[in-house]
Amino acid sequence: MSDVSDVEDSFAWKKRKKTTRASGRKRRSVRGDCTIPPHPVKHILSSFSLSNPVSKRAVHEYVESQTRGERVQHAEKVKSEHLAGHEYDCWDVHTQRDRYWVITSPSNLYSQRFFPSLDFTLSFHIGVSQRIMALQRGAPNAAQKSRLAPVWRRWEQAAESFDTAEEAEEFQAVGMKCRQCLIHLGRMLAKPEMVPVGQEAPQRDNFLRWAELIANAVAPGESNDRIRGHLKAIAKSAWDLAAWLTHANGAKRSDAAFVLNATHQVVEGFGGAVIRLESESPEQCPQCGSRNLDVGYNPELIPRPYVTECEECGWQSREQR
Repeated sequence: MSDVSDVEDSFAWKKRKKTTRASGRKRRSVRGDCTIPPHPVKHILSSFSLSNPVSKRAVHEYVESQTRGERVQHAEKVKSEHLAGHEYDCWDVHTQRDRYWVITSPSNLYSQRFFPSLDFTLSFHIGVSQRIMALQRGAPNAAQKSRLAPVWRRWEQAAESFDTAEEAEEFQAVGMKCRQCLIHLGRMLAKPEMVPVGQEAPQRDNFLRWAELIANAVAPGESNDRIRGHLKAIAKSAWDLAAWLTHANGAKRSDAAFVLNATHQVVEGFGGAVIRLESESPEQCPQCGSRNLDVGYNPELIPRPYVTECEECGWQSREQR
């Protein structure tokens, strides 16, 4: 049998419910008068969330550039996932018209009306990104692609020839294109001041000699001894491999793949060393001490085309100039 107090509580709750209904007020409540609060205003949500200010600014700019007249009212990073060497950041973004998922590397936005599940959207995004990267292989990052655009274009042409090659002669042609890619790398990076005083400058197409001089210039000093030696070693190895493949009568797909990858390693290695030297990027952020720095290259920025940005606090090198 129920306790008297329980019966009284039941009568009291029913009476309150009847009174509320009669008053015509739409009040959402539960037993005990615990009112469910309304949704917060979107533009104040950011004051109550923690996020990376640099990434947040980039997401704001990206969404507003991709939508027509929409303004971001709130952006919040909800998860990150590392897969196959890539970091995918997932953002929940509100505008005055819609709500989106923004997933990075490469960035894309998805309306939550059509993609309600973040996990499904992330899987879809990774699949599409992998297919795009397979078609656009080449430079490891935007800075290298801009700084050495003609060289990477030649490497991509060699890769396209590799994809369609079937016969030995076609695989030999891949070796010839890799050789031309290396020669063009030397031409782009070579400077007269790299030649030691009293020595004669090598011929323009003498890649091996220029590679040694370039390595000495972009990785100077005792602290860079290992890097300098590595650059010279991979340059000679890739050059010899490309020359061998060009004249290999029984060239196979696996041979061409080996040469293509070796050439990629040389362009990426020299490109990284050149950007490291030319950008004069600090090892640590002078503002917060973070080593999470990103270097960008834009030839339209005069007189210095490089910008170093701290991914943690937002410091930029151009702000100090």
